[in-house]
Amino acid sequence: MTTELFLAPMRTVPMVEYASGKVGPPVTLVRSFIRRVEQQDYVGAIAHFYHEDATVQENQDAPRCGRSALLAHEMDLMVRYGSIPVRKVERFAINGNAVFINWIFELSTPSLGKRTLDEVAMQHWDGDRIRRERFYYDPLQLTPAI
Repeated sequence: MTTELFLAPMRTVPMVEYASGKVGPPVTLVRSFIRRVEQQDYVGAIAHFYHEDATVQENQDAPRCGRSALLAHEMDLMVRYGSIPVRKVERFAINGNAVFINWIFELSTPSLGKRTLDEVAMQHWDGDRIRRERFYYDPLQLTPAI
């Protein structure tokens, strides 16, 4: 077999196709987003990687709409929880414009105690930013210990 057989499927996508949403985000862009979150720069990640009219939904809750609402919610979480450590992402997948990330956060408050929030984020990317995101997790992870 020749090298050409292995290299043929590996092509670069024209920027026009990427910007028009015909293909998903490059893995380097998704990794950059993940690194930003792993550095606990949650507000910066929203400001840099989410569309102005982005929506975020937790399980079956009503979605939060607009980047300014997302930023306000994130800042509120930082006030309530202080530092929210996140484990290094071990699993994520890209399928066209859909990106799936398994986040594991460590939460701690006097009323909650220490909790681990293990969730999957399903994101719809449009160009180089997230248009929609939905988190799936067991809400019992956030209940106080008995």
